[in-house]
Amino acid sequence: MKRQKIDYSGFSLKKLTDPRFSHLLWLSGWLVYFVSYFFTENLIPEERFHEMHCFVDDLIPFCEYFVLIYAGWYLFVAGSMLYMLLYDANGLKKMMLMIILVQFLGNVWFVAYPSLQNLRPEVFPRENFCSWLLGLIYTFDNNKGVCPSLHVGFSGAILSVWLKDREVGKGAKTALSFFVFLVCLAVCFVKQHSFLDVLAAIPVVLIAEICTFGKDYWLPRWTGRKKAEPSPGEAGKGDR
Repeated sequence: MKRQKIDYSGFSLKKLTDPRFSHLLWLSGWLVYFVSYFFTENLIPEERFHEMHCFVDDLIPFCEYFVLIYAGWYLFVAGSMLYMLLYDANGLKKMMLMIILVQFLGNVWFVAYPSLQNLRPEVFPRENFCSWLLGLIYTFDNNKGVCPSLHVGFSGAILSVWLKDREVGKGAKTALSFFVFLVCLAVCFVKQHSFLDVLAAIPVVLIAEICTFGKDYWLPRWTGRKKAEPSPGEAGKGDR
């Protein structure tokens, strides 16, 4: 069954706490992220940072063409947010909860173990559009606070919600999963992250997954109990 578009007619900032629009409050999680990003990137003393590097990083060649996947990640995040915003209020809540949890756990990690990487090439081996775009990204995204990779963490969080959506077909889920896999490769090939940063993002996503879906999704599968179905009067509450 095709989803109906959420009706935002009559919306105003004064109605943010109205049940019809309260799901929009979850978007404030991005504001918290940008504030915490500033503090973790700029206010931690330089001498506290640890360099992230492993032998796998030396085996992965620099390839500026992966910047297309890396930059495409921004469209993946924005597109996912926009779809949930327009068609699935409950999905937006779950997606933002996952993202907020990944943010929180990532920031705790950053503060407890500040990290940086020195993998970026001093000179690009080729001059082309991709190297220009990557150089631009290097200028506003510094090499600090890299472990765990939030590029990977946010991708896993968003993919988790997509995979549980019964309205999304298997083909789309496969394509989204493949894109997230490419993101994991891209962060290493464009030398934005160490392979260690990718590995560190996995437990962060798993913890967020359990906190978000453990009771409603995974627990019934582990115990063999079926999730209670909402009554007819409750089925539509909060969805539109």
